[in-house]
Amino acid sequence: MPTKREAPEEQRERLRQEELKNNPTGSLNDGFNRGSSPNLTGMGWKETGVLILVLIVGYIVYKFFF
Repeated sequence: MPTKREAPEEQRERLRQEELKNNPTGSLNDGFNRGSSPNLTGMGWKETGVLILVLIVGYIVYKFFF
């Protein structure tokens, strides 16, 4: 009889679901910890460009009014 091999993606998903069943508060704790520390190194070029643009516009507005 041929045995059906699980694809790596299916195996990862199955293991993730089992972990969530066994430890439901673990993922909640991970979410809180991930949200509490900012990840500035993960900014892409678009986010960096917007940040620089906002800083420049803010400086121009500040110099214009003060």
